[in-house]
Amino acid sequence: MAATSAAQPQFITSNGGESRRQSNEPLIENIEYDQIVVPDKKSWKNFFAYLGPGFLVSIAYIDPGNFQTDLQSGAQYKYGLLWIILLASCAALVIQSLAANLGVVTGKHLAEHCRKEYPKVPNFILWILAEIAIVACDIPEVIGTAFALEMLFNIPLWIGVLITGLSTLILLLLQQYGVRKLEIFIAFLVLTIAACFFVEMKYAEPNASEVINGLFVPQLKGNGATGLAISLLGAMVMPHNLFLHSALVLSRKIPRSVTGIKEACRFYLLESGFALMVAFLINVSVISVSGAVCNSGNLNSKDQESCKDLDLNKASFLLKNVLGNWSSKLFAIALLASGQSSTITGTYAGQYVMQGFLDLRLKPWIRNFLTRSLAIVPSLIVAIIGGSAGAGDLIILASMILSFELPFALIPLLKFTSSKTKMGQYVNSKAISATTWVIGSFIMGINIYYLAEKLVNSLRSSHLPKVGVVFCGILGFSGMLIYLASITYLVMRKNKEGTHLLALTHSESVQLANEQGNNRPIPLPRQDIVSMQLPRTKTGEDSD
Repeated sequence: MAATSAAQPQFITSNGGESRRQSNEPLIENIEYDQIVVPDKKSWKNFFAYLGPGFLVSIAYIDPGNFQTDLQSGAQYKYGLLWIILLASCAALVIQSLAANLGVVTGKHLAEHCRKEYPKVPNFILWILAEIAIVACDIPEVIGTAFALEMLFNIPLWIGVLITGLSTLILLLLQQYGVRKLEIFIAFLVLTIAACFFVEMKYAEPNASEVINGLFVPQLKGNGATGLAISLLGAMVMPHNLFLHSALVLSRKIPRSVTGIKEACRFYLLESGFALMVAFLINVSVISVSGAVCNSGNLNSKDQESCKDLDLNKASFLLKNVLGNWSSKLFAIALLASGQSSTITGTYAGQYVMQGFLDLRLKPWIRNFLTRSLAIVPSLIVAIIGGSAGAGDLIILASMILSFELPFALIPLLKFTSSKTKMGQYVNSKAISATTWVIGSFIMGINIYYLAEKLVNSLRSSHLPKVGVVFCGILGFSGMLIYLASITYLVMRKNKEGTHLLALTHSESVQLANEQGNNRPIPLPRQDIVSMQLPRTKTGEDSD
């Protein structure tokens, strides 16, 4: 094959050619990108071929937004909200495994299924909501990076916010020299700060019985506990992660057999479980250290003031026992690494969302520039007006937005993976379906409860005239009704699109192919997905 041009168009649309291949054509004609091929034989060694997507996804569980909400929950409620972390981590494992299964079984990721399944208007609204979720996820990363630059170089917060755009573009350029090496380096820095918190737990000596009680006894005591609990949920289970995970698994060339697909689903579950366990331990350690230190009786007055309104910019004092004067520097480096690594995965998610919903793909640097610009504007305004305290509050608000938006990614995922017409014999079992719908209902229920409570309390304490209170009440309850109606539409609407042939057994495929003659298998691994995830380095020319 002739060498491909280094210059690629900035806007790429697929013409559906791949999906119209004849079923007897080879899955891959030419491998132009780095691809991971899983051997067509049963072996535990295959597990190593599946390593990667789960760890990329888990980065979102230890980003600056998580650190911020963890620090505040520990400082304000000690260990009382640890059960939220446990619940969210268990829910995340189940939900992320469903996202991986959807991609493995059908050969399409979540956003592509939404485009095929929903009419134009609902599909467009879901795309807008997905883009808002990505921007809301990017805000904590912008502010976290700005905090890190302030701690490292004494750069004013608002200037640090502006610099974050440039820093992320530089990291995207560095990917050309090997994204795996970059990810390993970033993971090393983040795990370094995790190790510091693990060691700090020895000095802080959190009460073991209180920690266990906080993990397994649900409670919401004190003003603001519900809002912070929602922020913890939003910071843990993120909508964009569902689109991301279902797409990342398409970069593997797995055996397209019943055994091969089942093995892929099982190994992706194990890989995700290991990655999320590490993230869970990091979050628990951050809350435990913050809770133990900020609720101890021997804090000096300065640290007591920091604990009253604890944010990422003030948290380095928690590590003084381990790192001494280096605590702020190393914490800042890890915070910088956490924010930048999360931004890279956010860029990937944005690519998949745009390609899936609109059949349109931007170059990574353009996509990142647009998302980062939208995140910088509110961050810059808050940083100038409210300073570090306002920026910390914005992180909490962004996490709450993510929690409120979660149903609009979660419900389609649950509907698709629970549908026999889409998943064939790999459809969710009744136990898994019941569990996931209970989890989804709980998340939606706590969101609706918080909205109603906040609205009622705001109207009661309002100093507006009665006409104004009535008008605001009508607007508020109308918004809640629209939110509920949208969720109800997604839940009640029956799936109309049939399954992809790859989800079925051979006999089922033949039967459906006769009914839907134009439904042809999609070649796997998806080269468009691979090219987004692993940019190819220039090698001169491609071989046939």
